[in-house]
Amino acid sequence: MNNVNLQNLLSSISVEADWIGLRKVKEATTHRYIRDGQPQANSRDVTHGLMVEVLVNGQFGYYGINSFDPKSVSIAAEKAQKQAELASKHALYKFDEKARPSFQGEYTSPREKPLNSISPGDLNTLLFQINDALKVSNEVISVSALARIVETEQEIVSSNGSEIHQDFNLITFDMSATASDGTIFQTRTNAGSRGYSRQIGSEVFENTEDIIQTARTIGEEAVELIKSEECPTDAMDLVLAPDQMMLQIHESVGHATEIDRILGDERNYAGWSFVQLSDFGSLRYGSNLMNITFDPTMLGEFASYGYDDGGLKAKKEYIIKDGILLRGLGGMESQLRTGLPGVANFRASAWNRAPIDRMANLNLEYGESSFEEIISSIKRGVFMKSNRSWSIDDYRNKFQFGCEYGQMIENGKLTKTLRNPNYRGISKTFWNNLKMVGDKDTFGMYGTPYCGKGEPNQIIRVGHASPVALFENVEIFGGA
Repeated sequence: MNNVNLQNLLSSISVEADWIGLRKVKEATTHRYIRDGQPQANSRDVTHGLMVEVLVNGQFGYYGINSFDPKSVSIAAEKAQKQAELASKHALYKFDEKARPSFQGEYTSPREKPLNSISPGDLNTLLFQINDALKVSNEVISVSALARIVETEQEIVSSNGSEIHQDFNLITFDMSATASDGTIFQTRTNAGSRGYSRQIGSEVFENTEDIIQTARTIGEEAVELIKSEECPTDAMDLVLAPDQMMLQIHESVGHATEIDRILGDERNYAGWSFVQLSDFGSLRYGSNLMNITFDPTMLGEFASYGYDDGGLKAKKEYIIKDGILLRGLGGMESQLRTGLPGVANFRASAWNRAPIDRMANLNLEYGESSFEEIISSIKRGVFMKSNRSWSIDDYRNKFQFGCEYGQMIENGKLTKTLRNPNYRGISKTFWNNLKMVGDKDTFGMYGTPYCGKGEPNQIIRVGHASPVALFENVEIFGGA
């Protein structure tokens, strides 16, 4: 990272503080996008900067700079000190060093091949080939293919001995086809918009034959949808594919269990939560088949890491076990404020942002039921794939979600294709209606680069993995 020695910079800071930390981030983003056979984006952006943090009078102060000159860093520390002193006059809670635990370690995203092993020309060629494969007929009126590659290097040092190095490879690989018969328009994507997001190397682009076949299938399903029936409206069984479970977990569990949100820190921007602090350890959130884990250690998932931005070592924790809410998504600051157990999820979206409580990898653990067993158990229901639209209230309680692709389930068999499948519910009621959970063979891993939260807004990556899941007595309806 440009040979900047953070330990030397830390030693050069002379402000009076109980704790000082430096978090340096360098991030390079490559964005390539082809729509209807025409290049729309071909860019590479690099950001590089440093966040200076100090603890003074029980409060943290922050100051971000894009200079690594010792004098500039010292001035930034002085400004952070003044912020902390001002904040201490209005403090609701006084922190100490326990909010910034001391750890040393490294993390590197898994990869078989480095990202630079595919040339810009070869990547663009692949995206053009995908565009061609998506256009399976004249009924497909628009197609697109996108690759977003992010390379992030992070280094953290602190006055209490933390020294952490992390190196991330982040790839979002998306394709889309829109079909129309002149009056009906339907779009099909690869796992929902930007849903294919992982930590992986350039090997993801290598199996051209499979990629092209996936593109053809997406195009064919878009055409299939414009010729299909509208989803019926009724209360019935609902089976969700892993790429839709991603959205379900994210909205009705993830945001609802963020401790800073429960404390009211987000109420002016993103609302509160139906979950109360007193609910941890006792609330029946779902049926006894509901096992939700916070797992930044899962290999290849989009938001895996070794340590959060507060320096806390990441590990797998059960958020909900056998349907009972056990712990929230709260880093060390939230844990100290509430006295509740939390997780290593204190994360910042960039070098110039302060960390806050964020989702990382939030997963539904797989069960014992095969896909065939789930479908065969249903007399009447709908199988839905790939999120298309979402709406949920400020308390993360009442929701309405739409999917790209549906199939009717009748007498234990998948029958006709349905367009515009939607469902609605109330978070706790919905999860208590979880009836069957798919096995390992139904398990899928997805993610999003665009989870927003905080003031000023922070857009950050989140991962979700899940098996197929069956919910009973769900309000299902059609319409755009």
